[in-house]
Amino acid sequence: MKVGLLRAVGVATAVYGVAVTAVPDLLARPSGLVDDEGRIARATRTSLRPLAWRDAASGLAMALAPRGPALRTAAYVRIAADFGDAVLLGATLPGRDRKLKAAAVSVGWGALSVAGLLAGR
Repeated sequence: MKVGLLRAVGVATAVYGVAVTAVPDLLARPSGLVDDEGRIARATRTSLRPLAWRDAASGLAMALAPRGPALRTAAYVRIAADFGDAVLLGATLPGRDRKLKAAAVSVGWGALSVAGLLAGR
């Protein structure tokens, strides 16, 4: 297990999660969750905040969990969330390009956590 990589992914995820919790537009705009005038509905912002907070919490768990089973479990949770995002966003976002980009980014972050778990085996 490459603890430093897992911690870095955790910190980056936590920071992003806090940022999107505060400003949901950071996720909504690139995801295409806007109306024809480029506005983001209040309901969209409301829906994105808990998802972002989940990312902040799971990232913080990866950053702070003790080495061993606790860190592995935190990484598994993060991997499940990232791969779940890839499947769900890749299937439901508006526009093919957005679907592909969201899936690629999500798989990329999940793959970093997988690499962190498998390194040194």
